Amino acid sequence: MSSLPQPVNAPLTRAALFLVATINPGDDPPARVRSLCGDLASLVRAVGFRAMDAGLSCVLGIGSDAWDRLFGQPRPVQLHPFREIHAPGRHAVATPGDLLFHIRAQHFDLCFELGTQIGTRLGDAVATVDEVHGFRYFDARDLLGFVDGTENPTGQAAIDATLIGAEDAAFAGGSYVIVQKYLHDLAGWNALPSEDQERIIGRTKLSDIELDDVAKPSSAHNALTTIVRDGKEIKNLRDNMPFGRATGEFGTYFIGYSRSPGTIEQMLENMFIGKPPGNYDRLLDFSRAVTGGLFFVPSATFLDNVTANEPTASKVAASPEIERVPSNIPVSDGSLRIGSLKGKHAHE
Repeated sequence: MSSLPQPVNAPLTRAALFLVATINPGDDPPARVRSLCGDLASLVRAVGFRAMDAGLSCVLGIGSDAWDRLFGQPRPVQLHPFREIHAPGRHAVATPGDLLFHIRAQHFDLCFELGTQIGTRLGDAVATVDEVHGFRYFDARDLLGFVDGTENPTGQAAIDATLIGAEDAAFAGGSYVIVQKYLHDLAGWNALPSEDQERIIGRTKLSDIELDDVAKPSSAHNALTTIVRDGKEIKNLRDNMPFGRATGEFGTYFIGYSRSPGTIEQMLENMFIGKPPGNYDRLLDFSRAVTGGLFFVPSATFLDNVTANEPTASKVAASPEIERVPSNIPVSDGSLRIGSLKGKHAHE
């Protein structure tokens, strides 16, 4: 069979839970994490069966240092720690994180239940360093009042943008994901006239129409985050979520999937340093990154073949049962593929 991806391209949902954890020292914690890897799909199906129309999904990402502890060689060729970016008054921080669980559903109760089950399975093998509860805000807007995710690719374009192919054949069907938690200065932002906000974002606030090139400054957010190579725009897939407490901290949880981390890293460099340097994203005058992490998302087939006592990736990556993901792998039909607890995965 072909290597099936994790549900990177799952449809947008009303709720999400982002869990970032570090693996504790010792030999037992990695074995317990590997055990969960092999059982994660069955856990998602068991929880999702209780509300089959809620679109529950979970993506597991693994950090650079954790990969060595869990699997050893071979490594995904572009996996490395998150690269901090320093600029005057702006800092894209790197924060600890070995594991990322991106849990999505139409109702938060399923996200909570699955997160609880994962936490119970891992127990004291890990320490949670960040937990964010995301929610969809009105018509897919962020807390700044603008629609978020308008330019996401869909269909085959989303697959081509997110899933590794022949460039790293041992890990075909995998993906890379970068996450950052941004806190917003809403008082400062809301003090700006809407016209100024629109020039910073590069789109109209009410109708979500992109400003034309005459009206849009080169420092606009959507100008700096558009990556073009050899005349072709290189897409990534974002599923950002607002989060926060009404009387506490709040902001946007950025999460971007790509077949190469370099695409999003270039986007962040343009934002924080500027293109050219100094022509930075003015949105950062009102939004501050307080976390940053880069993770590799192995294919669902890879995870299914992991066992608690298998410390290397060599047998999993070279398994004769695993064919490499084709470039035309179909989009998920949304089915949970309910069956035995170790049944086949959906192409989510």
